[in-house]
Amino acid sequence: MNVEWLVFSLLSIFFAVAAGIYAFFSGGEAVGVTGLLLSGGFGLIIGYYLWFTARRMEARPEDRADAEVSEGSGEIGFFAPHSWWPILAAGSFATAGLGLAFGWWLFIIGLVAVIVAAFGFLFEYYLGVNRSQGQTLSALQAQGDSPTSPTKWLAQ
Repeated sequence: MNVEWLVFSLLSIFFAVAAGIYAFFSGGEAVGVTGLLLSGGFGLIIGYYLWFTARRMEARPEDRADAEVSEGSGEIGFFAPHSWWPILAAGSFATAGLGLAFGWWLFIIGLVAVIVAAFGFLFEYYLGVNRSQGQTLSALQAQGDSPTSPTKWLAQ
């Protein structure tokens, strides 16, 4: 994580310097200066977090010059193979955004759809036909469930 924190810290320094130059040449225009300073502040937050985390953990193979490629192999984590929820979430946010322009009733419909999409993302691998994809076979057997059982849906 040595490179990551350095990149974000340098990016925050760049935005701070750019804000100073922008303020000088624009005559102190507030919106642009504020945007650049906030961008630098956000980069500083991420850079500090990565630096703080890098100090507390041992060096990764990516951070060592003497590391072998095989040291980085192994299980990284669980990645969803497919999901329809991003499409619903995008449509929900678009509806809520249009509701801000066209009327409160459309915003309420979009907000309800956003909540449904958030619950769909959250419970996608705990309920329904995909419920066993995020769990190991031994965890399912310990619960007494079959990995291919399609009977469990919501409150059933």
